[in-house]
Amino acid sequence: MNFIKPAAVALAAILSTVAIAATAPVTVGGAPMYATKDIVDNAVNSKDHTTLVAAVKAAGLVDTLKGKGPFTVFAPVDAAFAALPAGTVDTLLKPENKAQLRKVLTYHVVMGKLDSGALMKAIDAGSGKAMLTAVSGGMLTATRSGNTIMVADDSGGTAKVTIADVVQSNGVIHVVDKVLLPK
Repeated sequence: MNFIKPAAVALAAILSTVAIAATAPVTVGGAPMYATKDIVDNAVNSKDHTTLVAAVKAAGLVDTLKGKGPFTVFAPVDAAFAALPAGTVDTLLKPENKAQLRKVLTYHVVMGKLDSGALMKAIDAGSGKAMLTAVSGGMLTATRSGNTIMVADDSGGTAKVTIADVVQSNGVIHVVDKVLLPK
């Protein structure tokens, strides 16, 4: 009988640790991403998304991405923006290029909350491809390489989802390693 009590206590401790780990927020760019916060309120804390946040502000999309949604955002890291040809980001951030910047940014957004499970199901149902309509009107093609989701743009580029399922109050973010470019 004495053996059962310590075993039950140990099991309870293990289960509570698992429950805490399961509810712990995902960390992106050194910051916890809270499911109770919206896309913008979480993204501003990520050290890996300073360029994206600056671009969202310059494009006037803050209120949109703080909206009800739900949205699925493929969020490029700063290194993805840095990999663009020299001067691209600076040119896009100029006020006179606001429409073009909005098109690029909304090309990374799909209406609805598509977590990795939903994306994998759509890819499998589409014989290896899921066609996603971006808010900009362009098409994105999701594929998979094992358990990794890849997203191809209309310009022939492909981004890899490096952190999936960052749940937000108004959708989900998938961190990607490339900037997706519309035609």
